[in-house]
Amino acid sequence: MLRNPIITGLALSAALLGATSAIAQQRVLVFNTDTSDPAPKAAFEQLIADFEAENPDIDVQVNLFDHEGYKTAIRNFLTADSPDLANWYAGNRMKPFVDAGQFMDVSDVWSDNGLNEKLASAESAMTIDGKQWGVPYTYYQWGVYYNKSVYDQVGAKVPETYDQFVENCKLFKDAGIDCLTTGTSQMWPAAGLFDYFDLRTNGYDFHMQLTNGEIPWTDERVRNTFAAWNKLVEPGYITANAAAIDWQDAAALLSQGKAANYVMGNFAVATFKDGGLTDETLGFFPFPTINPDVARAEDAPTDTVHIPAGAKNPEDAKKFLAFLARADTQTKLNEALGQLPVNNESTVNQDDPFLSQGFTMLSEASGLAQFFDRDAPAEMAASGMEGFQEFMAYPDNLDDILNRLESDRQRIYK
Repeated sequence: MLRNPIITGLALSAALLGATSAIAQQRVLVFNTDTSDPAPKAAFEQLIADFEAENPDIDVQVNLFDHEGYKTAIRNFLTADSPDLANWYAGNRMKPFVDAGQFMDVSDVWSDNGLNEKLASAESAMTIDGKQWGVPYTYYQWGVYYNKSVYDQVGAKVPETYDQFVENCKLFKDAGIDCLTTGTSQMWPAAGLFDYFDLRTNGYDFHMQLTNGEIPWTDERVRNTFAAWNKLVEPGYITANAAAIDWQDAAALLSQGKAANYVMGNFAVATFKDGGLTDETLGFFPFPTINPDVARAEDAPTDTVHIPAGAKNPEDAKKFLAFLARADTQTKLNEALGQLPVNNESTVNQDDPFLSQGFTMLSEASGLAQFFDRDAPAEMAASGMEGFQEFMAYPDNLDDILNRLESDRQRIYK
């Protein structure tokens, strides 16, 4: 059948106009992120594809940065050419941007989606001045990893209290085994120890006030933290040359049965297994109770997404945050990341005993600290970690260490 070329041309023009109109109607959402390692990159590509499939009228455009470059870039793009979404971290790491008015208050996203209940474990880490400033999507637990074989060897039982832990240390020392190992040549593992001694001695609020510069380092309660720590240092229950080895060296001591316990993050499990431990011989328990009147908080470094104050499309950015906070979204994303979802309605791989235990522990925590070098300003964190390392080698230097830290506090936080 012959077609009228004029009518056909008009139809084609209308189709092209419709297509152009559809493209024009597709809204752009700009996302700056440092998820550049292979696994996170793939996980976020799938996350964005899933979001766009549910929201075909939104085009997410990603600007990918390497980790170190991003630390500088975020300070520039938040003031100059703001995206609609940006990766960052919870707790004190986000506070400077909140205080500078560079992150948007997203409390409405939390209230509209019931996130105060679903993301309850991380709420305190996302809250400043009673408002929420982003959405957490993944974290991992810290705690005590232990060699089950050496526990069996000396007849030790998994402790629930710190007194029981110290009693076990006597058994391990008599057997020539380090009760607790760590490698502090890079200093940050000592910060994990300090966090837990302080969280268990004084609690979450005190710990956050301390890292925020509100409490003197010479405060008696800080001394109580070091007194609890010294129950392991003074008797020689910690690996003697900790300052000379790195965390992987200490992991090898645990795997080889030369050490019984290690306070470490869940990322170390692969290293423990590379050293010969298995799900049957590697165990995990929460850092034991020191003060029974203190609610149990945990170290759980938490990754987040925020809406910059200068976002050009905040409405769709909030839609993305709501999507990111969903239980099904966080389940799928964290399966790809090999970490833990923050949403307590998500599920984790039950075949991984460490992820399973960590999910329960963090979901029930009274608060989540972000690790000392995230919760304290960079200069204070460096000074503190030097002091922690020195204390483990020279506990008699405590007065000098605390006086030095207090002097630094007064200078840094003024």
